[in-house]
Amino acid sequence: MIGEIIHTDTESGHSRRAAWRDRFSPVVLGGFATLTLFSMPGGALAQAYPAKPVRIIVPAVPGGGTDILARLLSPRLTALTGQSMIIENRAGASTNIGTEFVARAAPDGYTVLIATTPHAVNPSLFKKLPFDPIKDFTMISQLALTQTVLVVHPSLPVKNVKELVALAKARPGQLTSATSGGTSQFLAVEMLKSMAGIDVLNIPYKGAGAALNDTVAGHVQFQVNTLLAATPFIQSGRLRAIAVCGAKRATSLPDVPTVAETLKGFESSGWYALLGPAGMPRDVVLKLHDAFSKALHTPEITRRLAELGVEVVAGSPDELTKVMPREITKWAAVVKASGVKPE
Repeated sequence: MIGEIIHTDTESGHSRRAAWRDRFSPVVLGGFATLTLFSMPGGALAQAYPAKPVRIIVPAVPGGGTDILARLLSPRLTALTGQSMIIENRAGASTNIGTEFVARAAPDGYTVLIATTPHAVNPSLFKKLPFDPIKDFTMISQLALTQTVLVVHPSLPVKNVKELVALAKARPGQLTSATSGGTSQFLAVEMLKSMAGIDVLNIPYKGAGAALNDTVAGHVQFQVNTLLAATPFIQSGRLRAIAVCGAKRATSLPDVPTVAETLKGFESSGWYALLGPAGMPRDVVLKLHDAFSKALHTPEITRRLAELGVEVVAGSPDELTKVMPREITKWAAVVKASGVKPE
């Protein structure tokens, strides 16, 4: 029938084309277009993702390692996806405020979270969380691993862990440390206190950025922070690195020993992971993973992160699904050994 309607000749072509338009009204054509749209593999709506800006929730104050990582990746992600990446800081309650915000968001891929080690630590530090760290989230990618570093204000007369321990023992209860509460950095100081047998005041801050600023200003005397956040201040001489907290020395600070070289068995490091609300469509998850993986593997970004003590992982969603429960179990043992009581 359609072949007959659209057939034309010199005498009647115009009238027959008009008849075709009348018979196939805009309503019918709209229905045909809709049918075509949804019959495409994966659905054209899903293929169009992202069709608007994506919010990346950083559950910490500006200036910390998570914030630095998000802002480093944002321009490249925008170039890859064609959409703006809006960095939104929602700090507080040891990252729980920003984390809960994402857990309650629509699972459409337009609100995601850069989670850090506290996501695995907090189940052991809080008697009750407003979310389940596994069930309420879609695991997208373990983005990177990060070294942490023990730094002191230059006014503190110590150049290594042995001297710090000796000074702390000579001044019990007088030395102060600033760390973001509920993080691996906070627990690293608690481990240091326990393993070295020293009494120092470990002040839990709302965020790593504020803790770093107060250490740089000399309001507190030392801290543990990510290399990502601390490196610029180490390079400028405003902080002195006396040890890294991982199992091996950092590539970017080869002359700085590990804490374990003085306190055998000491080890603390962190990670960054991309999470979304539970129930995200698989194809959207894979598109996000692909974009972040490509951004992280951009040569200049990989190189810059390496200089800041960050090792790119860009793991798959399935890999993170396996890693997260293991991390929760591991940190539960650390919290128990540290003697820190759940709030």
